[in-house]
Amino acid sequence: MADQRRDVVIIGAGPAGLGASVYTGRALLRTAILESRLVGGQIIEAYDVDNYPGFPEGIAGAELIDRMVAQAQKFDVEVVNSGAEDVSVEDGGLKRVHVSGGDYVAPIVMVASGAYHRRLEVPGERKLSGRGVSYCATCDGPFFRDRKVVVVGGGDAALTEGVFLTRFASSVTLIHRRQGFRGRPAHLAEAQENQKMEFVLDTVVTEVLGEERVEGVRVRNVRSDQEWMLECDGVFVFIGHDPNTDYIADLVSLRPSGYIDVRDEVFTDVPGLFAAGDVADETYRQLGTSIGAGTRAAMTAERWLAEQGWQSVASGESTEGDARATPAVMPGPLHIG
Repeated sequence: MADQRRDVVIIGAGPAGLGASVYTGRALLRTAILESRLVGGQIIEAYDVDNYPGFPEGIAGAELIDRMVAQAQKFDVEVVNSGAEDVSVEDGGLKRVHVSGGDYVAPIVMVASGAYHRRLEVPGERKLSGRGVSYCATCDGPFFRDRKVVVVGGGDAALTEGVFLTRFASSVTLIHRRQGFRGRPAHLAEAQENQKMEFVLDTVVTEVLGEERVEGVRVRNVRSDQEWMLECDGVFVFIGHDPNTDYIADLVSLRPSGYIDVRDEVFTDVPGLFAAGDVADETYRQLGTSIGAGTRAAMTAERWLAEQGWQSVASGESTEGDARATPAVMPGPLHIG
């Protein structure tokens, strides 16, 4: 397959990537989004999204993503069911994104490939994801008013999100596989002082129970091997995230945690290559913040191209194997305020 030439290539069709594509598409920049997994990212697993403005009645994650895709396609954005395998920079600054079966070439690449929740990988977890199994207390906590919930983990996220859940739940049982906690002492003290929180230590979850919704968890003490069942209505898993950066780790600078190191929220250390959403955000990881990051990256990219006098490939007759719209040399990095 001949090189596919575009103005913008977005890697990842989650909220950040789809949000960015609406802006680049409206700006008449020929845009392709590459996605190796399900379009929508993590949000598609949400049974009900209740914290995104404009939907007071709530909306299913899958429906929200369908609307985002439709809006992007309204502006001629292509959503390609293929993931990036490698990204390189050619002489002159053009980026080459290698996918199975061919390459996409563009002056702008936006990395919006997200981060993945680490899962327990126990029976019932995936089946009941979005139906009582959650990875976001801020997103789903209000659905568990006066319900019993379990939190799994021993770091800052488990402790702080557990305390947050006590605003809604009747009880929060935190299950941790060790005696000691990785979280900060202040967070641990706050959790231990909360009357709604209980702790089950040296224990792991071996199964999430329920048919249509979570009804409980099966647990095992790692010291005694004793097993038993805890009844609950929800399971919140906070055992870490893994950013999807393996395919680009040799090109951009990463933080020690593996997330892309950005300045001014969206700039990487490669001119014309921007990052947006959870792939660079290890603090918030929210639907709204991801869309906001995609918006900032897209608007910055538009200005970046305009200041270089880039002529969109949309003005040519073909976007396949057509280099006529490509400047011979891409200028160096610009400092955009």
